Amino acid sequence: MRTRRGWMAMGLAPVLALLSIGGGGTAAATKDKAILQLKWVAQAQFAGYYAAKEKGYYDAAGLNLTVRPGGPDIIPEQVVAGGGAQFGIDWLPSLLSAREEGTPLVNIAQVFQYSGMREIAFKSTGIKTVNDLRGKKVAVWFGGNEFELLATLDKYHINRDRDLTLVKQPFDMNLLINHQVAAAAAMTYNEYHQVLEAGVNPSDLVVIDFNREGTAMLEDGVFATEPWLRAAGHEGIAARMLRASFQGWIYCRDHPADCVEFVLKQDATGVMTKQHQTTMMAEINKLIWGPPAPAHSIGYMEPASFGRTAEIALRFGVIKKPAGAGAYTHAIWEMAQKIK
Repeated sequence: MRTRRGWMAMGLAPVLALLSIGGGGTAAATKDKAILQLKWVAQAQFAGYYAAKEKGYYDAAGLNLTVRPGGPDIIPEQVVAGGGAQFGIDWLPSLLSAREEGTPLVNIAQVFQYSGMREIAFKSTGIKTVNDLRGKKVAVWFGGNEFELLATLDKYHINRDRDLTLVKQPFDMNLLINHQVAAAAAMTYNEYHQVLEAGVNPSDLVVIDFNREGTAMLEDGVFATEPWLRAAGHEGIAARMLRASFQGWIYCRDHPADCVEFVLKQDATGVMTKQHQTTMMAEINKLIWGPPAPAHSIGYMEPASFGRTAEIALRFGVIKKPAGAGAYTHAIWEMAQKIK
């Protein structure tokens, strides 16, 4: 695994001097162009970036930033590694896997401080705690989304092969709603509310929260490649991008209804609903701001959270060697804090 961090040790003074010129972050009138590749299609999960565009925060930072939606066939790590975008959004385990395969990606900001992944069940199944999953059919998304559940089963000494039946979950909640499984995976900001929208009362559900179990893994973070960051001026671009994005997320914390409207403007298909995006916006804010409130301001990578995610990724074969601290840096985040 590549853990070189020579570029991180560079002094901040030259870059900060550049950042302070002209208030907007660049000495020249020409804005720096960059692309942010999202993990998924436009939705409130990414509202802070759309808010930063709508409110002119990227413009004020001297950036011409394109926010590019993702989709089922788009892997942000591959797009950024190939030069199709300068920044990407994805879950930390995917970045760790890409690094181990030789792609020099580095997390520069951890926006989501908490995991939105849950395992939910009907109370009528008799499930009250994780221990009650024994002997049940338990659905989960595979392909990299199953590891929080597996780590939780491990914690309770539940053998995934002998003590229950794991079922591959499609990207809908029909297995649970139709009582074909006892429990299923759900994101707080999406599938959980799809179940409620299908007429299920929250009081009829049991929710297993991996954050409370101590088995949560880090989700949406911002990353770039180490070679791109080493090029002249690029650390400054990255710091200005983070600062403006953080402003966008702060705006969404304080003005969620406005941010829902910003997201709805991105919907070319007409499939979004205001109600669902409003709910998603509220849940996304919880993953960033709490409760509980994070110890540091937005975007800071908590070393303990990184370590937990990396340990789970190693235990379940996402990576084959322990992840080094070079997978993330605080340097760009620290620069972003100093921009006025």
